[in-house]
Amino acid sequence: MDEEKAEIAASHHRHPRRDTLSTDTDLSASVEKVFSSKPVLPWKQQLTVRAFVVSFFLSILFTFIVMKLNLTTGVIPSLNVSAGLLGYFFVKVWTKFLEKFGFLKQPFTRQENTVIQTCVVAASGIAFSGGFGSYILGMSERIAKQADRGYQHDSKNPHLGWLIGFLFVVSFLGLFSVVPLRKIMVIDFKLTYPSGTATAYLINSFHTPKGAILAKKQVEALGKFFSFSFLWGFFQWFFTGGTDCGFVAFPTFGLKAYDNKFYFDFSALYVGVGMICPYLINISLLLGAILSWGIMWPLIETRKGHWFDASLTNTVHGLQGYQIFVAIAIILGDGLYNFVKVFGHTIFGLYKQFQTKDSGAILPSDEHPNPEVSASQSFDEQRRTHYFLKDRIPTWFAASGYVTIAVISIITLPHIFHSLKWYHVLVMYVIAPMLAFCNAYGCGLTDWSLASTYGKLAIFVIGAWAGASHGGVVAGLAACGVLMNIVSTASDLSQDFKTGYMTLASPRSMFVSQIIGTAMGCVISPCVFWLFYNAFPDLGEPTSQYKAPYASIYHNMAVLGVQGFGSLPKNCLKLCLIFFIGAMAINGMRDLLGKKWARFIPIPMAMAIPFYIGGYFAIDMCVGSLILFLWQHSNRANADAFGPAVASGLICGDGIWTLPSSVLALVGVHPPLCLQVVPRLKK
Repeated sequence: MDEEKAEIAASHHRHPRRDTLSTDTDLSASVEKVFSSKPVLPWKQQLTVRAFVVSFFLSILFTFIVMKLNLTTGVIPSLNVSAGLLGYFFVKVWTKFLEKFGFLKQPFTRQENTVIQTCVVAASGIAFSGGFGSYILGMSERIAKQADRGYQHDSKNPHLGWLIGFLFVVSFLGLFSVVPLRKIMVIDFKLTYPSGTATAYLINSFHTPKGAILAKKQVEALGKFFSFSFLWGFFQWFFTGGTDCGFVAFPTFGLKAYDNKFYFDFSALYVGVGMICPYLINISLLLGAILSWGIMWPLIETRKGHWFDASLTNTVHGLQGYQIFVAIAIILGDGLYNFVKVFGHTIFGLYKQFQTKDSGAILPSDEHPNPEVSASQSFDEQRRTHYFLKDRIPTWFAASGYVTIAVISIITLPHIFHSLKWYHVLVMYVIAPMLAFCNAYGCGLTDWSLASTYGKLAIFVIGAWAGASHGGVVAGLAACGVLMNIVSTASDLSQDFKTGYMTLASPRSMFVSQIIGTAMGCVISPCVFWLFYNAFPDLGEPTSQYKAPYASIYHNMAVLGVQGFGSLPKNCLKLCLIFFIGAMAINGMRDLLGKKWARFIPIPMAMAIPFYIGGYFAIDMCVGSLILFLWQHSNRANADAFGPAVASGLICGDGIWTLPSSVLALVGVHPPLCLQVVPRLKK
């Protein structure tokens, strides 16, 4: 979900990597004075062939990582540090090699580094916003059969052809909708975009002499732990030849705890994710697991035969119904609260900006690219403003691009999803620019993207509009995908514009890089998903290695939207209302008590994730937190400098192991052994 993803990214980037920058006092005082002797190349020269070749291979790597996270738990950390480090490393190796043989024509610049970062994040972002672990899989017959609520006919199985076509017609609209607003967002309103700012600090630091030395050491650390994580995944594979086999099914805390989803599954990937995620996220996950699987579900299970039919325990009419719908209630409560909060911030921020706008300051504008700037501006601001507004992207180009793609989508989407009518799509595209602006502006203020919240609203509105008898489930899920892609890419591009502003990368090169990266993602992500889908026939099932929990959650949201609350198990609605209100109340307490005390109050959205899938991955992530905590306690400077690199190595190694393991499954090569722990025989 975007909310978790944004919160993780925001928390990770809340304190940008100034330790790298502080190695040079001049750089700390003025970044642009350090780089003033280096020429800024024209925007076309920032878009190099080597940049896009490196971006393509890194996009495949990160798509596998994001896809695995999507299909296991749905918790996706910020991978910007990994993308920045690896992009810097590969191009540096490339240029060193060419320089050695005298073929180097263009040195590696921070603008080119920004292009790579933008392209990779745009491509791998499609693996998330494409909904492969949520709305796309949620509309499949496989998930519909699990729900068993009479909607098996209202489904659409994923297929590579329509997946690629769907993504191509919905993934670019958000980019065109936010392009005309770039000056307003970045220069006039001076929005912070914390993740974009932190990424810029990282890239700027790489291209200083001392920063380059640190980056080299970070890449070495990443490489070591990448190798360890990959080989550990390879070793574990040999022992997974059956159901509940291998280290991933080891009852660390005993068989009773294992039955209630409490165990350490030796996942290097989630240990790495835990090192990147803030402590509060990991503790919230663990608290959610204890509350649900440690207390609530065992108690509710004792009521079988009274609250629900004992023979329906593992369906949505039984215990599974409580697990899914209570999780949905928390997600919706948290999402609604943050929607109102961020939307309120947006309206108030806009009002304040227009009220306090200094009309006396002379800023460069699109019409006057090189005017005299305000004396109050620093050297950095003057230089950045000049280059940011030097290469204009005409408003007519953005508007005509939006209208053209919208017309194509209105014609195409009803042919892909027969229950989604052209007037449904038209209404969404009329309001989408406003929602894209709100999401991009709110993201600039808070670093919080509400893309999936807008998508959930579309599930209920369009699903109810289409109706249960006219394919409302598929229509609602498809509408979720349309709106989610538009508002997600809009906020992503705004973050990239901020990064480009601070690294002097041209807005044109940012836009083109985002377009190319999105196009890559529209092909790479469906292909990677299709590999998973065919390699693991049980994908999406509760007993699978790839449970895809949000597929069931999104499907049941769509059913709820067209059917109402009538078929929920006994007392499930009461519990849902309690947790819905509770999620909003906890968020209210966090805001009222301020930052000092909010760090001790759990985050409801994070607590909701284990309610359905269990607490095993929360234990992995808490182990990651513990490793980082002990490392910081012994050597904080070392931990701050190399912690993200070590975590990235663990994530990348385990994530890329899914490629050979999927290929082995496709060609019929299965693990030879089954490692399993069973109770001892009683005498």
